[in-house]
This record gives sequence, C-alpha cells and structure tokens, in this order.
Amino acid sequence: MIDKQKKIIYFDHAATTPLSKKAFESMIPFFMDDFGNASSLHVLGRKSAFAVTEARAKIASLIGAKTNEIYFCSGGTESCNWAIKGFLDKGTHIITSSIEHPSIMAPLKELEQKGIKVTYLPVYKNGIVKPSDLEKAITKDTALISIMFANNEIGTIQPIKELTAIANKHKIPFHTDAVQAIGSMAINVKDLNVDMLSLSAHKFYGPKGIGALYIKGGIRPNKLIHGGSQERTMRGGTSNVAAIVGCCVALEEALNNLDDNSKHIRVLRNTFIDRVLCEIEHCYLNGDRDRRLDNNANFVFDFVEGESILMMLDLNGIAVSSGSACSSGSLSPSHVLLSLGVPIESAHGSIRFSFGIGNTMDHINYAVDKLKETINKLREMSPLFLQVKGDSKFV
Repeated sequence: MIDKQKKIIYFDHAATTPLSKKAFESMIPFFMDDFGNASSLHVLGRKSAFAVTEARAKIASLIGAKTNEIYFCSGGTESCNWAIKGFLDKGTHIITSSIEHPSIMAPLKELEQKGIKVTYLPVYKNGIVKPSDLEKAITKDTALISIMFANNEIGTIQPIKELTAIANKHKIPFHTDAVQAIGSMAINVKDLNVDMLSLSAHKFYGPKGIGALYIKGGIRPNKLIHGGSQERTMRGGTSNVAAIVGCCVALEEALNNLDDNSKHIRVLRNTFIDRVLCEIEHCYLNGDRDRRLDNNANFVFDFVEGESILMMLDLNGIAVSSGSACSSGSLSPSHVLLSLGVPIESAHGSIRFSFGIGNTMDHINYAVDKLKETINKLREMSPLFLQVKGDSKFV
C-alpha cells in the first residue's frame, strides 16, 4: 500500500529525472576544493580543465563520437537552438517534423520571420515520419534537416537511420534532438550517420543546466553564444565543471545499466498501459504502441480536461504531466497531438505518464486505481459525458 502522505509517486521523468547519487558525489569536489576556472593556468584551473577534458572524451566514447566533436552548453534548449540558428546563412530552406520540441519550433518560427522557408513533415496517427515524405520535401535550397530522435510528449521513435541516409544522399546536414532518447537507448552517432545531435543531462539522472551538441567533424555551424575561447572558440562562457563531470558520470551509469533499467521500466509501462486501456473507457494511447520509449505512456481521456486530471492526481500524491513540461504554461492544446489528428477537444484531455528506475509495480497499481477514481469523478461533472451516456436530463 502506498502512503501518499509520505512520498510522492513521480511519473514525470520525461520532464526531469532525479540526480543519481553517483553523479552527485562526483560533482562535490568541483564545488568545494577543486573550484578553479577551467580557463585559468594555475594548478586549480588545470585540474578543472583536465576534468572537463576527461568528461568530454568519455561522453564522446559513449556515443561513438570523437573527443573534439563534443561541445558543452547549458542544456537541450541551447543545443537545439545552436543547431538550428547555426545554419541561418547557409541556405533558405529547413526541413523538420510537425511534432518537434519548442526548442526547435521557436527558433524555426524566428527564422521564418527572416525569410527562411520551413517544411514541417507530417507524422500521421502513429506519430512517425515517413522517409518518403522527407525525400519529396528536399529542394536545392535545403540547408538543414532537423528531426527529433524520440518525441518528448508521446515517446515515438523516428527512423533516424533511414532519414539520415536520404539526407546524406543529398549532402544535407542532419541534426537530431536526442534529448529524450540519450540514456534510455544505446545511440551511436557514427552508426546513425547524424551530423549533429543534442543531449541534456537532466533527462538521464544528471544535473540540470548542462548539455552538449555533437558536431560531426567537417560541419561548422555559426556560433550561437559569443564570448571567450571556451569550447574550442565555438561557445563562450565559463565551463560548468561540476555539471560537466556529473553529466559524464550520469550518462556512463545510465548506459552501463541500460538493459536492466529498460527491462524494469518497460514492464511497468506495459502493465500501466494494459490496465488503463482495459479498465477505463473512452481513453486512447497516443503514438505508436511499440515504436516508443520504454518510459512513456501518453493518454487522451475523453470528456475531461487534462489539467483537472493532473491536479486531482497531484492531490493523491502522483506527479504527472499534461503534455510536456516545456509547454505546461500554455492553454493551447498540444501541437503534437493535433499533428496526430487528435481532435482539439480530446487533446485537452491528455496526460503524459513517464516512468523511471525508482518506480515499482506498487506505484503502478496505486496510480491506475487513483486514475480510475479521478476520471470517474470528473466525468460525473461533465455534461457532455452524461449526454453521451444518455442521462435522462439530456434525453
């Protein structure tokens, strides 16, 4: 039995993960004794610089890159902005998908205002891009293709290798936002043949405020942040040494335990999905059932508002998300769900459950039970649901 007064059941790992103990402990020396600026030439600076160099080399090896192809930055948003805006003057056309993260969509909207043409590829009901659509969208002016590896709301995984094969055939740089995927899947940039890849540590039990952009040798986007000569002159700003070290340790730990963690989370997710679909009527799983991240279950519950579900679950000690955390302040329905063809009224009733290594089967069963209670209570107050049921007051 779960005591909701004592502990929050956290089902929002797609928004952020708790910091692993191992990563936290690795960071402590660089806040305290080894606090030097990595750009300083004295012993404390050299010690910090060495830690950054070691972390860069390790992260590169973990994703199949070369050490000099990893550029640290503040997180996934900066990394994606850099990849997009870095090609501002290299062509007049960019191709992306219709379900990208706001860190891709927002800079693209800005570029459109500056005259850049953007093609948004459809994803259909299963949330997956068709390679044939990419092939048709390419023009002689296409400067960049950016398609996310896995979606942050519905968890669908794109056929990146097929998409990069098309991009490479046309000699067009390809960027993928792999923020949700890194740490949850084995990813090798050389095998995928991507030119740029974005990652963020707080999605794989690392610290917030640190991420990286993989830039393949020979690809040279323009700078996004100007300043000092850090990151081999490509990104100014004092190196966040502690966070860089924590990022490295968290990623290594996640990948070393990938098989066991994936199996554990997948069993929880599948049990959750099966119970919800079986025990709650008028609900739908968004995105492809199989080609999705192990930790993701995104549902639409008809006749109720997602925000109301979220708040009632929160009162029962269950933390979930209505859509994505990056868009939670918006009253607009999810652009991701609308791209799947979900009606606007149904899109307002969406909830994302994203599971992690600390979750248990007791958490799953408690959450489904409380979710059923929540949906039933909210639907009792829904005139539309009562009308659908044939309530005498509406007949």
